[in-house]
Formats: sequence, C-alpha cells, structure tokens
Amino acid sequence: MIVTELVFVRHGQAQCNVDGVVGGPRTCTGLTELGRRQMTLAAARLAAAHEAEPFTHVYAGPRRRLQESGRILAGALNLPLIISNSLDGPVHGEADGKTWDEVKTAFRGGPHAHPDKPWARSSDTWNGYLELACTVLADLIREHRGARVLIAAHGETVLAAHTLLLDLRTGLMAGFTVDHASITHWQLHRNRFDDERWMLSRHNDTAHLAELVSP
Repeated sequence: MIVTELVFVRHGQAQCNVDGVVGGPRTCTGLTELGRRQMTLAAARLAAAHEAEPFTHVYAGPRRRLQESGRILAGALNLPLIISNSLDGPVHGEADGKTWDEVKTAFRGGPHAHPDKPWARSSDTWNGYLELACTVLADLIREHRGARVLIAAHGETVLAAHTLLLDLRTGLMAGFTVDHASITHWQLHRNRFDDERWMLSRHNDTAHLAELVSP
C-alpha cells in the first residue's frame, strides 16, 4: 500500500531564466507568460489526478516564481497555498542578480563543480544546501505521514529529494534533469510485512507540455 506521496512541480519558466541571471530573493521577478502557461497546463493535469486521489496540502517556497507557480496549482485544486520559507532554493549571496555566465566563469563551473566551496561571497556551498534541504524535506515527510503533498519547487529542491530518498552521497558528479513545470512523484510503499520503501514513480514528466512544443 502507498503510505505517503510527495509530488514536486518545478516552477514555470521565470524571467531570470530567460535573462540568464541568478534569480535570488532580491532579484526574482516571477514567471514569464510562457511560464504561466506551463504551470496552467501542469495544474490542469494535476487537478484531474486530484479528483481521483485528492491532494491534502499544496506548498510553495518564498521566491516570487515559486509563489506564482504555487498559486496556479492551489487554485486549480481548490486548496489553500502554504508558503514555507524552509522550501527556498540556495542562498546566492553576492551572486544574486549577476549573470550565470559571470558567476560560473569566476567559479570555474556551476555550484556543483566545487561542492564544498561557496560560489560567491556569502553564498551557500552546494553540499551545504543539499544537507539543509534534505533536513527540511525529512521534517516535512515526518509531519505529513499519510498525506499526499504537492510542492511548487526549485529544481534544486527536487535534486535534494532524490539525494535524501535515494540515499545518494553528496558531491556525486552525476545528476538529474529537472525541466520547467515538470512533475516528479515519490511514493512511500509499505508491504504486508510492514517494510517501507520510497519509490520514484515519475521524474521530470513533461507530457502535459506537449502542445507548447513546436512541430
């Protein structure tokens, strides 16, 4: 039987993604029109699933692109949106608002390239972010045992969930693609012997975005 479910939807395309800049809390300006359309399509798909197996909670992190994405999801499911500061993405420090090209050139790669070093002054380290995000997700799982939880998330939060539930070592030089408005679905299964195991049911599912892809 399925005990608990976590469904992550990465936020839709944001203006910072289009501009190639680091969209921290100071400079995130929210979704583009395409991003809103992406989230509307994701919400419609999840609303259909909600009719068969209702979600119990809808969460979003605090950055503008997450709140806008979360409101679209919560509105489609007719559930209140819970804004959790704990579900924020990495702290970018002085990189906030700079171009990723500038940041990666100075750091000689993205945040994961040197996982124990800050990628900018006052930023997180990649392993430090994963450790904190895994703790937050573990607490959320304990708090919502038996629930079906939907989260409007950063791609990094999805990666943290995989790190936690697959028990991956931090600093592993392999990863997962997480596209805008993609759906990732984790289920906690319990068998007749009361053994429990997390199963990745779906990762980076973008089937609902097919109509947005040009022939």
